[in-house]
Amino acid sequence: MPQLVFIHGPGAGACAEGFTHQLKCFPGSLAPNLPGHLSGAPCPDVGRYAEWLRGWIWAKGVHQDLVLCGFTLGACISLQYALDYPDEVKGLVLMTAAMKPKERAPGTLEMRLKASKDQEGFDHWLEAMRHAMVFIEPDLRERLIECHRKVGPTSQYNDLLVIDRFDVRDRIAFLKPPLLLIRGVDDPLEPPEYELEIHQAVPGSKYLKFSQAGHFPMAEKPEEVNQAIAEFVDGLN
Repeated sequence: MPQLVFIHGPGAGACAEGFTHQLKCFPGSLAPNLPGHLSGAPCPDVGRYAEWLRGWIWAKGVHQDLVLCGFTLGACISLQYALDYPDEVKGLVLMTAAMKPKERAPGTLEMRLKASKDQEGFDHWLEAMRHAMVFIEPDLRERLIECHRKVGPTSQYNDLLVIDRFDVRDRIAFLKPPLLLIRGVDDPLEPPEYELEIHQAVPGSKYLKFSQAGHFPMAEKPEEVNQAIAEFVDGLN
């Protein structure tokens, strides 16, 4: 039986809480809090995060048949893991994912730095997080906002730098595990369609788009995303 592992990013609480719906839907699935998110020191690049994740998973006694499901930073980590250790990965589910450095709106990084220095900046940052999660039901959204308060803007700033240094365009054609890509088409941040680039570069990959979903499809369209994951996993057996 494949082992589902959900890997978070810098948004939707910046911790495993963002996969609340998936952990309920898939008993026995795993979702770590990455180092530097609630506790510990962050990793300097995606490769180090992938090595940390591998150690964390192996410590759980799981060595094979992994289905790695990640969004944003978690998607980068999942992709890196699958490229480095293809024999351990049975499938990949990537959300809000890119295989190259992302384009950022002016002031994106500066807003996080300001939020780490004064209360006004911090409040502005939290409101930006709340706006980005506009499609998440209110109770969960506020729980994730509380997670952001604890994790803090400096962690998110570091995560964005790590994401923007990630580039596997020269390796993507060698990806072996089956791949499912998921995108929310109504993302308030309006990012380029990075997922399409991956889909076009990986023969046999599947690409799904969901309306009334944005940056965090797993929390915004949980029933549809869970069904897509379940069907994907069933097809791996």
